[in-house]
Amino acid sequence: MKVIHKNAIKTIVFCVLLLGALFHFWNPWTSLRVDVRPREGGPIQEQIFAKTANLIGLYPDVPFHIKEAVAHRLAQNTCVCKADEKTFKVPLLNQFFPPVWAQNLQKAFLGNHPDPEGVKRHRTQEYDKFKIRSSSPADVLIVAEANNPLQYPSQGVEVQPLKTIIIPGLALKQNKRSNYLVNLTAELGTFDVAATVEGVFIKGGGEKHITLSGSRLSALNQQLQFVTYTSIVFHPKTADSVQFATEGHQAFFTIKIGHRTIPNLYNSGHSRDYNITALVTIATKTFLRYDKLKDLIDSIREYYPSITIVIADDNEHPQPVTGPHIEHYIMPFGKGWFAGRNLAVSQVTTKYVLWVDDDFIFTANTKLEKMVDILERTTLDLVGGAVREVTGYAATFRHTISVEKGGTEGDCLHIRLGYHHVIEGFPNCVVADAVINFFMGRTDKMRQVGFDPRLSRRGHLEFFIDGLGLLHIGSCSDVIINHASKIVLPWRKTDEQKAYEKFRYSVQSNLSDEIFYFKYRMKCSTSQ
Repeated sequence: MKVIHKNAIKTIVFCVLLLGALFHFWNPWTSLRVDVRPREGGPIQEQIFAKTANLIGLYPDVPFHIKEAVAHRLAQNTCVCKADEKTFKVPLLNQFFPPVWAQNLQKAFLGNHPDPEGVKRHRTQEYDKFKIRSSSPADVLIVAEANNPLQYPSQGVEVQPLKTIIIPGLALKQNKRSNYLVNLTAELGTFDVAATVEGVFIKGGGEKHITLSGSRLSALNQQLQFVTYTSIVFHPKTADSVQFATEGHQAFFTIKIGHRTIPNLYNSGHSRDYNITALVTIATKTFLRYDKLKDLIDSIREYYPSITIVIADDNEHPQPVTGPHIEHYIMPFGKGWFAGRNLAVSQVTTKYVLWVDDDFIFTANTKLEKMVDILERTTLDLVGGAVREVTGYAATFRHTISVEKGGTEGDCLHIRLGYHHVIEGFPNCVVADAVINFFMGRTDKMRQVGFDPRLSRRGHLEFFIDGLGLLHIGSCSDVIINHASKIVLPWRKTDEQKAYEKFRYSVQSNLSDEIFYFKYRMKCSTSQ
């Protein structure tokens, strides 16, 4: 009896352990562990690099002649920041033709730093991490060899994370032989077939490497139409390098992996004409200039009585700013210029936001409809206008920005007066990289770029440098806003004006140098 009892206990314990093991391995909530750390390219990318290197420059014995007129336009490793040489002085020459000045950012920022080598190492480490994090197999150059019997999609294949697609366009174009064979290899996904074709043998279904073979080429090509790819490593935005090969030939293509882009649409109502109130919010930041702010609001109401005005205020002793369609947000004292921009833009609920300074004045020439029109009819994300001073001069502050790739010390930033080209259909508008402090932009794009809150006293071009490659920018000289007069005799300045100038023009240590040297990883810059 005792023996039977002991055997029963052993059986029960064994069953419990077995059920526990089965539950662990069959538990639907138990997921595959994957390495989501940033990583550089795998073996397939290494093969791509090697193959591309072998395909480029295969004819060292064939002489050639450089065409200088074209060669000088090619991108070269010429990351040098050089200022214009000083020439003889001519009155007003610099005003009409500003010289190019240069700055060594490494010297400016690291010159008085207590640990310059430590900062350089830290910047290098952060840059290496950034390159790994932001790189994608979709950015790798792939050269398709001539007369390759493999047919494959070179671009345009996309799959959502952990989803399955049929790979379009796969085929083999080969002369008659007794047996045909192809294989595919991936790193972040597996292959299978959505249907089978008689006479085609498949090895490796559900794995990262699959082989398909058969004696009839037509049957093999029919089978290739059903090859599927399944993403098995979750990543919201990446790409997989796929190798497609047959005897003596191999090709590479990328499959983009990522969520579909969710549109950010604004319901501004349907109207034949532009409803500015429904489409645009005016945003500004104020500090110690309530008199100027009142003049701005009064001028806006003269032309746009119901448009919403968002005000970010970091005064020490804030005063109430009231009225219809006004949103007044109080910030900590002296929080700063770009922090105020972030706050104001964050509260906008319309499709577009117009940025103005608190000492601007709307006039009959401040036609917001023109700005909306060009944004609605083009691919521009942001369009600037012109600011007219009391002298009558209207400034647009149009600049182009470019970056030349440098070495381990950093890149070169070049800022120049001017623009890229005139916009067809809008003769008073051009494409540029930076514009004046009076601009209208798509709200979602401006939030995407954002404003560095460390720039508390001064900052402007930094926003456009942050937006380089993200913002498509225009500038229209026929949309004009007035600038309140800055001409005040010293003995007539108020206490508020003196306090404002003290804050506005206070030295920000070497913050700007740090941003350009460390954040942007520039070694030098030139500007005009």
